[in-house]
Amino acid sequence: MIAYIKGMLMEILDESMIIEVNGLGYEVICPNPFKFQSSLNKEVKVYTYHHVREDAQLLYGFQTQDEKQLFMQLISVSGIGPKGAIGIMANIDIPQFVAAIEREDAKYLTSFPGVGKKTSRQIILDLKGKLTTLFSLSTPDISKDATADLSQDQYGEAKAALSALGYSDKEINHVFPHIQKENIQETDAIIRKALTLFAKK
Repeated sequence: MIAYIKGMLMEILDESMIIEVNGLGYEVICPNPFKFQSSLNKEVKVYTYHHVREDAQLLYGFQTQDEKQLFMQLISVSGIGPKGAIGIMANIDIPQFVAAIEREDAKYLTSFPGVGKKTSRQIILDLKGKLTTLFSLSTPDISKDATADLSQDQYGEAKAALSALGYSDKEINHVFPHIQKENIQETDAIIRKALTLFAKK
């Protein structure tokens, strides 16, 4: 298994990019290659999944370990292959996606390309309860002063995401004080904790 590739980003294509390592150019298929635009002609590290089939060996690449892990979870779902998983992940927000699965929000899931009602139900059936403990979606270490400045924005982002999932302001405002007492400040961690508290009601 090729865990990651570290080399010079030489070219960005519509669905993939070329990374040169020791004179060899590796084509890596990505959910959205243009996310790497700022790294063109620079050294990059891309987390990869090596997919082997009878007629081809393909490399799928991701900016973070969490993206790679989610991709691997998606291809474990009955009826979803690597191409379908890449299509789902092209514009994905991982915390919102996980929250939708936990809420069994089939309507949200069918907004992704290639996901119909049957596939959305299968995603929920296969992945519900597995993803909330799988990801370590922590942000890089920052100073306490910076944390204090950012916490309000992060709670605002979390509130907007929870509202989009159908929770009322009253429900959200009820659980936020409990979350703040635990000094949870990353947006995705706030969302996960809120979903846990909602489930206990």
